[in-house]
Amino acid sequence: MSAPQQDAESPTNHRKGWLPYLICSLLLLIQIATNGCKVGPDYHRPAAIGTNSIPAHYLETTATNNTDWKVASPSAHLPRGAWWEVFGDTELNRLETLSSANNPELAAALARFDQARAQVRVSRAQLFPQVETDPSYNRQRTSFNAPENGHPANSAHIYNTFTLPLQAGWELDLWGRIRRDVEAAQARATASGDDLEGTRLALQAELATDYFTLRALDQEYYLVERTTEAYRRSLELTINRRKGGIATDLDVSQAETQLRSTEAELPGLRLERARLLHALATLCGQPQAGFEVVPVQTGQQEPLPVPAGLPSELLERRPDIASAEQRMVAANAQVGVAQAAFYPRVRLDGLAGFQSISASTWFDWPSRFWSVGPTLQLPLFTGGQNRAQLAFSKATYEETVATYRQTVLSAFQEVEDQLAAQRELKTQLAAESLALQAAQRTLEIANNRYRAGLVTFLEVVIAQSAELSLERSVAQLRGQKLVAAVGLIRALGGGWEAQSAERQTTDSGPRR
Repeated sequence: MSAPQQDAESPTNHRKGWLPYLICSLLLLIQIATNGCKVGPDYHRPAAIGTNSIPAHYLETTATNNTDWKVASPSAHLPRGAWWEVFGDTELNRLETLSSANNPELAAALARFDQARAQVRVSRAQLFPQVETDPSYNRQRTSFNAPENGHPANSAHIYNTFTLPLQAGWELDLWGRIRRDVEAAQARATASGDDLEGTRLALQAELATDYFTLRALDQEYYLVERTTEAYRRSLELTINRRKGGIATDLDVSQAETQLRSTEAELPGLRLERARLLHALATLCGQPQAGFEVVPVQTGQQEPLPVPAGLPSELLERRPDIASAEQRMVAANAQVGVAQAAFYPRVRLDGLAGFQSISASTWFDWPSRFWSVGPTLQLPLFTGGQNRAQLAFSKATYEETVATYRQTVLSAFQEVEDQLAAQRELKTQLAAESLALQAAQRTLEIANNRYRAGLVTFLEVVIAQSAELSLERSVAQLRGQKLVAAVGLIRALGGGWEAQSAERQTTDSGPRR
């Protein structure tokens, strides 16, 4: 006995017949949606400084007859490296490590970067179909007086409704609106990463600046304190000479005035040091109570020379320049999003599921329901909203271009300023050191002449004041040189390591 043949018109055969066509249609739609055209302009980097070209060298390197360096440098989005180690200060190394681990501002920048990366995934999700379900159970009673088939029901019904819907929707990205939105989100995420590195570099440089300022202040405080002791001994000597009839009351008064005025400077120096110490504690993410900077004597008197590199490299190394450019990329993509608003939007929506008034038949095949169909949304009249949005997007892009160029110009200015500071501070420190040597000889001569009774104590006071002033000036200039070196590394975008510079100067010398 042969098995009964299945009816050619059965639902099973119908499903087998249209299923391949459905799959092919979906694959075709996916191909169109993901590889369709993208309206709006593609990004092209504008000129960095308007109609002018990038200079071939820095002005200050020409002024000092320095050769231009061509050194390897990391990309802007990569970590800057432990550049502070070129100063050879173990305490600075400790504080920089502490700041990198605990600074709240850096943690906030990292959180903003994570937000931007998550937003990329949010934007990219629009490229895929969205599927959701909303199962429900409902018990209801119909009205006794409600019409039924045009006649009063004359009865009320109480029944349950069990529903399990599956809703799906997918916008076909025919004009690239979603892809432009993803492009903008990716650019903003990259800009946020550059902002993170910029924040890290700024905090590192600020900590190094405060640290070297503190060290210079400690040296200055030591000089004033040591000089105060010398002035105290000088006052005692003058008082003894007055008792012996050699010195006068005027000499004693001048010696005491000099001592007291110098002592009065110590509280101001301690206050300034306390403020710097509190700032360092904040940068390290530590409470001010109990925070201290350990005295060290291992720091280099002079940092290794920092190669300025070529101006064109600055565009690759500065995080703020890279961030400004990525914001141009994002604004350019938003122009495409605004232009796509003029074109129709096509969506495929579907609904399927099971519905029954009885839980026992809820998932039976006759309980199924479905609907599917495309939706076309075409802007006919928006009151000028789309045109205004497009104009807004273009103006925003022009703003980012101007901001980018201003960032580049400011970067060049910072490098030139720091190169000038390196040159002039070096010259000034050399001159001040020679002046200090002369003042020390003058003080020695004045002391000898005073002891011999040839001059009054006023000449000694003048010589002592000049010597102290020059000693303090030399200490301050040494600190300013270190701070200027930090400023130059920051202006160049960080990432420079002494080892690579030493190797290049030893192996091949400067390269153009």
